[in-house]
Amino acid sequence: MSKICQITGNKAMIGNNVSHSKKRTKRSFDLNLFSKKFYYVEEKCWIKINVSAAGLRIINKKGLDAALKSAVSNGYCDWKTIRVIG
Repeated sequence: MSKICQITGNKAMIGNNVSHSKKRTKRSFDLNLFSKKFYYVEEKCWIKINVSAAGLRIINKKGLDAALKSAVSNGYCDWKTIRVIG
């Protein structure tokens, strides 16, 4: 599972661990990412997408159909990567 939100397009970031002596080592800042199932009313099917906590708030605010259409138009995902379940 790649660490990319399919709604917002957010990715894991790379940064530094900074110790007390200011020695820096690389680390990654991961997303708060979930693999969630949604019922897609327009197609009458269940879909499964990787979505972050911010993406869940966008889906609650705009609706699933509008959020998916804006994500596809922005290039964050396409209709082939959205898994249809049953």
